[in-house]
Amino acid sequence: MKALVIAGGLPQIALIKELKERGIAVILIDGSENAIAKPYADQFYKVNIFDIDAVKNIAVKESVDFLMTVCADQVLLIVAQVSEMLGLPWYIDYETAKMVSDKELMKKVFIENDIPTSRYVVLAELDIDRIQHLRYPLIVKPVDAYSSKGVRKVLNEKELREAFEGAVQISRTDKVIIEEFFSGEEISVDLFVNEGIAHTLCVSNSEKIKDKDKFVIFRGKFPVHASQELLDEIKRISQKIADVFRIKNAPMLVQLLTDGKRITVLEFCARTGGAMKWLLIQKSCGVDVIKSVIDLTMKIKPDLTILEPQNRYIVNDFIYCKPGLFERLEGFEEQLRLGNISDYHLLRPSGMKFSDTVASSSDRVAGVTIQADTLDEFNRKHSEFVKSVQVLDMDGNDIMRHDLLPELT
Repeated sequence: MKALVIAGGLPQIALIKELKERGIAVILIDGSENAIAKPYADQFYKVNIFDIDAVKNIAVKESVDFLMTVCADQVLLIVAQVSEMLGLPWYIDYETAKMVSDKELMKKVFIENDIPTSRYVVLAELDIDRIQHLRYPLIVKPVDAYSSKGVRKVLNEKELREAFEGAVQISRTDKVIIEEFFSGEEISVDLFVNEGIAHTLCVSNSEKIKDKDKFVIFRGKFPVHASQELLDEIKRISQKIADVFRIKNAPMLVQLLTDGKRITVLEFCARTGGAMKWLLIQKSCGVDVIKSVIDLTMKIKPDLTILEPQNRYIVNDFIYCKPGLFERLEGFEEQLRLGNISDYHLLRPSGMKFSDTVASSSDRVAGVTIQADTLDEFNRKHSEFVKSVQVLDMDGNDIMRHDLLPELT
């Protein structure tokens, strides 16, 4: 058998490894010649992964048995569309993939079905009259971007105009959502829908860099801080989302905000969370969601047996950089040997240039997992890790943003 994997990031490395363990040859396509998953594939094409015709032509040329991706919401749409064109198996049809990849369509369905979400408008050109009913602060974001690209919080019309211009340039459909800001803690809910039943796998906090207008995640933290009543409400809303979008068999990620009592849903997608989320899920409940996606595609019933968490605290920390040309990580292997981190993963290739701003989650260079059974143990491991590692540029300077990794409280 032969699979065409679209996008070459860290989760796709795990996907490719699992496919090859099953004796399936893997062709990888990515827009970058330096995609970190490239060395793991049997064959590689450098191509715009959002170019439908190019993706389809490669699939036909290589006579693949199926297309796949994991942990990538916008790529999900491409896989669904090309799979449907060629009559190849995939766990979600194209129409549903459109609904869960386009924030405009998604919000419309939320409102129509009483799923709690912020008031909003969608505009291709900024029309101040259209937003008069919305209250500042406002959130501005492209309808079809990812990794927090183009997402800004604005306090007035001047900031709104600037943010709108940036967001519309990022959007492939030239549309922007403007919605009311909800102040609260962000919660990430990873589920797996089996025969229409949404099984909760992992509920975690997404902690974001303290910036007045940007929303860049620096940490995924398990367990979540939430009451049982709130967890029950999250479960109810997640099942309702699966029902109204007619998702029968698929991974699912719901991102929401809560003030401890109320909930507002930011967005969701029929995928697993990105970056290292599949590892957080596996360590917190035992389910391997990447294997499960392959099983779904191959018409095998996924194993969704829930196990006890490996530790009381399981945290993914993400590493960002000051301006510079990244060369290598220093000290990470020693921290792994000492047990202060349980794993680490490079998210960007050597030679990557980092700018003077952390604009989106795509700007992280690496990620680590820290696990502990007490808060004191976690903070001891975390402190030793942060002070002992470096991210070196081509001149040997440390460009790691150590300041973006606070201790747990």
